[in-house]
Amino acid sequence: MPFGLRTRSQGSRYEKAVVSDVTQIRIRGNLVGIAGLNRVMEGMASEYAGQSDEAIGREMIRRLAAKNYIPGSAEDHYAVGLVREFRRFLGEPVEEEPLSGLRVLVLGPGCPQCSRLEMDVREAMAEMKAPGEIIHISDIREIGKYGVMGTPALVINEKVVSVGTNPEKHKIRRWLEEAAGQNNTSGA
Repeated sequence: MPFGLRTRSQGSRYEKAVVSDVTQIRIRGNLVGIAGLNRVMEGMASEYAGQSDEAIGREMIRRLAAKNYIPGSAEDHYAVGLVREFRRFLGEPVEEEPLSGLRVLVLGPGCPQCSRLEMDVREAMAEMKAPGEIIHISDIREIGKYGVMGTPALVINEKVVSVGTNPEKHKIRRWLEEAAGQNNTSGA
């Protein structure tokens, strides 16, 4: 389960509020959970919209450091990622950080079939020694953004390859190999 999405069924309102306040952003190719990011961006939007990236990055680090561990040696990298998210929040065009490896999404509410699909994908990627990330998206609004009408669904490098079924492992592996081959030819 992705960072920040675990709750106990009997958890307090506070625990659930903290969990829902975590946003994942990409820092140097890695997904990092940032607590309070949306609140900070809302608070900065009017005052910092016309500011330089350096000023925005410094202020975001300052505001977010109270609730997040930001290593001093990585502050510059965090600033770049935070500015990218702030610019996106303002509706400005941003250049995405390039992803190395595959980006695989398992879309589904967390049912046994979804968990099985995620495990099959993990096994196939491990067998292939394929670099990349696997994200299980269970939020129905996020799932809807991919236009799928059934779960589990499998998305590889932003392409929906399976909906409403658990494909056989050999098919998953073939799709991963095809996507990995496209990554290799597009980066050359």
